Amino acid sequence: MRKDYLLTPGPSAVPPEVLLSMARPVIHHRTPQFMSILKEAHERAKRVLLTKNELAILTSSGTGAMEAAVANLAAPGRKALTIDGGKFGERWGELCDAFGFERRTIKVEWGKAVDPADVAHALEEDSDIAAVFATQCETSTGTLHDVKALGEVVRGTNAALVVDAISSAGACELRTDEWGLDVLCIGSQKGLMLPPGLALITVSAKAKALVKAAPSKRAYYFDLLKALASAAKNDTPYTPALTLIIALNAALTRMEEEGVEEIFKRHTLLARAVRAGTKALGLALFSTSPSDSVTAVKVPDGVDGEALVKRLRDVHGVVMAGGQAELKGKIVRIATMGYCGRYDVAIAMAALEMGLAEAGRKVELGAGVRAAEEVLLGG
Repeated sequence: MRKDYLLTPGPSAVPPEVLLSMARPVIHHRTPQFMSILKEAHERAKRVLLTKNELAILTSSGTGAMEAAVANLAAPGRKALTIDGGKFGERWGELCDAFGFERRTIKVEWGKAVDPADVAHALEEDSDIAAVFATQCETSTGTLHDVKALGEVVRGTNAALVVDAISSAGACELRTDEWGLDVLCIGSQKGLMLPPGLALITVSAKAKALVKAAPSKRAYYFDLLKALASAAKNDTPYTPALTLIIALNAALTRMEEEGVEEIFKRHTLLARAVRAGTKALGLALFSTSPSDSVTAVKVPDGVDGEALVKRLRDVHGVVMAGGQAELKGKIVRIATMGYCGRYDVAIAMAALEMGLAEAGRKVELGAGVRAAEEVLLGG
């Protein structure tokens, strides 16, 4: 018998009570019953995200929220600044190109975080920049960007700060209003502990004014003004993924019971344990600014990274993620986001030890588990 463990940076594991909530009979979405559920979801999500900004729930993956942000802020003559330090920072640039945003891009070496001074310099040089598109956790490299510092840089300008928090919300420290994050894009299948299919987006008054001032509309399904207007009435412009919204309520209830600050602490502890465990196995971190939601470690010389990830999945039942694009076969990404606890880390380290040993790498069995446990016991 084999038991599977999901430790990928999306989809992540889903708690049993959240899965069970989706087994309830389907109801109609234009009813007071569903509107009450949607209202609760909006209110709970704002509390978990530490925001009083407007919020809409979209039926899409997190990329739908990213597209909504770009499509609604784009306008002739407006410029964008994108930060490209991995596959998902790259996606901001691709979206801006698709919607006619003239863009300037700050290229960041993969595995490193952007220097906020570079963003400040770009904004000083060009006052026509209307939006800065950033990523909090660059999932492809396991890198955390300092969006708090970016908020301080952008706050005093005419630009809106738009943040991809898809793999950081509900895991990494994130203080939407306090840090001045104008638009937040979130996906359901990571820190929020749901299956894929929902996107959440928050919009500040500053960002909404920029959307309203756009002379031409480039969005229909992802029209944010329509979505926010409907949300204010506890409704949606189009048919919602109502089963997932019911599940979102269940997941957010669990998160509120744990407490936002405790969620931050738990993810920091789990990530520290993973780093200690992998270091004890002689593995190096890929990122110089590691995230608390996903840790990227370098595959040692002489080991086939793609074969290692495949063996961990197919033989050991422990599903981690490999590298993307230029990092394919070079890193392993271990997620500690959402419905993840101490024993998930211990299992990840044990599987990694055995997988490396089977790949011919000399490792001290138990060393990674022991190092991780020492961190976990220390709290």
